[in-house]
Amino acid sequence: MEKFTVYTGKTVPLINDNIDTDQIIPKGFLKQVDKAGFGKHLFDEWRYLEDCSENPAFILNASERKEATILISGENFGSGSSREHAAWAIQDYGFKAVIAGSYSDIFYMNALKNGLLPIQLSQSVRDTLSQLPADQSITIDLPKQEVRTQDACYGFSIDPTWKEKLVEGLDDISITLGYEDEITSYEKKMPTY
Repeated sequence: MEKFTVYTGKTVPLINDNIDTDQIIPKGFLKQVDKAGFGKHLFDEWRYLEDCSENPAFILNASERKEATILISGENFGSGSSREHAAWAIQDYGFKAVIAGSYSDIFYMNALKNGLLPIQLSQSVRDTLSQLPADQSITIDLPKQEVRTQDACYGFSIDPTWKEKLVEGLDDISITLGYEDEITSYEKKMPTY
C-alpha cells in the first residue's frame, strides 16, 4: 500500500447526503476481480447520459474539476452494500481522500484497508471547502491530522492504529510479511507427514 503522509491536491464538491455504494459503482460493473479499471465507472449513472456521453451538468465532468483528487461530500457517505469495489473505484479514478460528514462503517473500513483516507469534518468546514476555487489546492497532513487551505487549518480525528498503517504504507499483507522470519522458523518446527 502506498504511504499517505502529506498530500496536496485540488478538490471537487459533491455535497450529497447518503451516497451509497451502488451510486459510487453500480452493481453491473462488479464482474472483474482486479482492483484496476473501476474508476471509469465511478458515479456512472450521474457522469454519463443514456448515449454514454459525459453529462455536462455533473461536476466531475467540469473541465476545471478534472484534476481533483480530494472529494468533498455529505453525510453517510458509502452507505448501502459492503462492496469493497466502491473504495477501489474512487481510488482508481484518482482520488486520494474523501472528506465527508460521516461514513457507513463498512465503507470507512474498506477505504482505510485500501489506503484511501476518509476524513470526517463538520458541515460548516465542508461548506467552506466546497466554495474553494477549482484551481486552489488544499493540503492534508496525516501525521499532524490537519486539512489546510490558504486561509485556515482544520483538525480531524483518526484511530492511531490506522493512522500508523497509512503513514507507514502497511496493509494486512505487508504486516504479515513483517513476521516472515518468525513464520518460517515456526514452519520448520512443524512435523512433516
